[in-house]
Amino acid sequence: MINRRTMLSLAMGTAAAMATRSVIAQGARTGTRIVFLGTKGGPRVGIGASNPANLVVVNGTPFVIDCGMGVSRQLVNAGVPIPSVKYILISHHHSDHNLEYGNLVYNAWAAGLSTPIQSFGPKGLEAMTRSFWETNKFDVDTRIGDEGRPDPRPLLIAKDIDADGVVVKTADVTVTAFRTPHPPITDNFAYKFETPDGTIVFSSDTAYNPKLAEFARGADVLVHECLYVPAVDRLVIKTKNGATLKKHLLESHTTTEDVGRIAAAAGVKALVLSHFVPGDDPEVTDEDWTRDVKKNYSGRIVVAKDLMELKLPV
Repeated sequence: MINRRTMLSLAMGTAAAMATRSVIAQGARTGTRIVFLGTKGGPRVGIGASNPANLVVVNGTPFVIDCGMGVSRQLVNAGVPIPSVKYILISHHHSDHNLEYGNLVYNAWAAGLSTPIQSFGPKGLEAMTRSFWETNKFDVDTRIGDEGRPDPRPLLIAKDIDADGVVVKTADVTVTAFRTPHPPITDNFAYKFETPDGTIVFSSDTAYNPKLAEFARGADVLVHECLYVPAVDRLVIKTKNGATLKKHLLESHTTTEDVGRIAAAAGVKALVLSHFVPGDDPEVTDEDWTRDVKKNYSGRIVVAKDLMELKLPV
């Protein structure tokens, strides 16, 4: 039975947690930080790590990179008001990177969005945006009339990326896209964020690509996907389409040893391992993820966890 004292204690704890979140959000208005919203590679939804998504906040402006399932909830858990999102970047059109794209914007609208969100991604993003609004036309139109909400459709400004180059440039940030192979997908982009506090590169999903090291040359932080071969072997044994899946994974992702090669060639200050393939094997330790990386890279290595935060400069 919960008595009055217990209820008071719970209420005070909740209030303290909310106050802490508010302080975190307010304290992030200056500087640059990365929040790893979802670190598990692939579309499976489980009880562990969330699906792929990252957040960069530069002087209070939030940039969301990829929208795997759960991104809205993870933003809330990170203390970031969803309507504050200003930019969304999609690396490629695998579902674990775009499945919650439209719903993130919808959830921002439900929470009071009144300012534009600009989104960028490979060809198909503009069509996906139109399709999302068409699918949800009844609900959106009903809520505009019944609840007095603004029309969200003009607030989401989507743009297809068809070539390497600068996609966003503000007073604080320059974001550059770089095509990298993720077989069989070719419209797949890594992103570089040049900020007053340092440079961040997100590899996207990618096969081993030495040219990515050139793109990331001298970066302060390289966030790179990684594949751990022994865990993939365990995964395919219990998967009906195991042989086909293994072939895809090995051809389209980067092993931990090769991630180390990329980081070393790029000369980055810090390497963050994320988008783990597989990301839900309880037998895999942080040491497993880093062991082969260290064969080639001797710099700082971070094994990302959901909601972990990394501030720049590193």
